[in-house]
Amino acid sequence: MGLKVAFQMDPIGGVNIDADSTFRLALEAQERGHALFYYPPERLSFRSGRVIAHGWPIEVRRVRGDHVSYGPETEIDLSEWDVVWLRQDPPFDMGYITTTHLLDLIHPRTLVVNDPFWVRNLPEKLLVLRFPDLTPPTTIARDLATLRKFKAEHGDIILKPLYGNGGAGVFRLDPNDRNLASLHELFLGLTREPLIAQKYVPAVVNGDKRVILVDGEPVGAINRVPAEGETRSNLHVGGRAEPAVLTDRDREICARIGPVLREKGQVFVGIDVIGDYLTEINVTSPTGIQELERFDGINAARRIWEVIEARRAA
Repeated sequence: MGLKVAFQMDPIGGVNIDADSTFRLALEAQERGHALFYYPPERLSFRSGRVIAHGWPIEVRRVRGDHVSYGPETEIDLSEWDVVWLRQDPPFDMGYITTTHLLDLIHPRTLVVNDPFWVRNLPEKLLVLRFPDLTPPTTIARDLATLRKFKAEHGDIILKPLYGNGGAGVFRLDPNDRNLASLHELFLGLTREPLIAQKYVPAVVNGDKRVILVDGEPVGAINRVPAEGETRSNLHVGGRAEPAVLTDRDREICARIGPVLREKGQVFVGIDVIGDYLTEINVTSPTGIQELERFDGINAARRIWEVIEARRAA
């Protein structure tokens, strides 16, 4: 069953073909006989009742320095396509949110993955708030007094932007740290958004586990270990990926959140688990499937496409 598949993503020419999950999804799609089209989010538009993308037909291959070939630049009506992948990286700003509103206009006639309405309404650091018994103590606030009270209660905390990604702007404030007010001032000068603070989980020194869920079911996990002297375990900032196994606690967490993800059309999700705590539910542009396949031989991309193909055939 050959599908017409468009990828809304950051420049495909610059991706790391050994790590990028979108590249792996595109490669799997091509191997399954689907036609590929790429466009950057800024080339998405609405005109005369149509949702339009300007981009290029592409072919991909696992060859460093020569991993993508482009056809002629063209304009397509996305309502005439079978699948659109919403895969640009955060920040989850108004530009990102606007693309979800435009893609809402074609979904589900064109299957948008993940469902853009719920991507917009289930941002990763907020969806976890529905499961307070699974998460470390958390507060979301813009005012300094609330953040000070939280730090006084918990002593050792993590402070980060509510809509950040990739470990950018993440700070650990231990009991002796005196920089909360300065960081609060810095963040307020950069954005009008609230901050999120969580109690520091010491188990992070052993890694931040990324569990991959497909259609609400866990398929495997990798562990991301912080570099020496770092609190952040994100691969973007030097974290090291290692094999991991799903524990009973991981499965308990997945059993709780999986039905919600499935109901909301979140086909490809990556959750973050530190020790026994769920810290994030990543629905915008989750990663980790290449590392999972390399460590455990689990082809999550194939499973994702099986779900999508079944939905298109229904």
